[in-house]
Amino acid sequence: MERKRRGKPRTPVPAAVYTILEFCEAHRISESQFYRLRRESLGPREMRAGGRVLISHEAAAAWRRAREAGS
Repeated sequence: MERKRRGKPRTPVPAAVYTILEFCEAHRISESQFYRLRRESLGPREMRAGGRVLISHEAAAAWRRAREAGS
């Protein structure tokens, strides 16, 4: 049973990480493109939490900078 809070409504906390799907959507690439980049060691740094693969916003920004420099 969920407890109700009194007072001010809670401000949503922005996510600190992307899932692979969220990363792909945010960067407008397909999941197959993501996995191809990963195989070629061109994907973003990843971290694992339990069984999940996550990508921090910092890793995504570093990945974008590397892709821009490589163009």
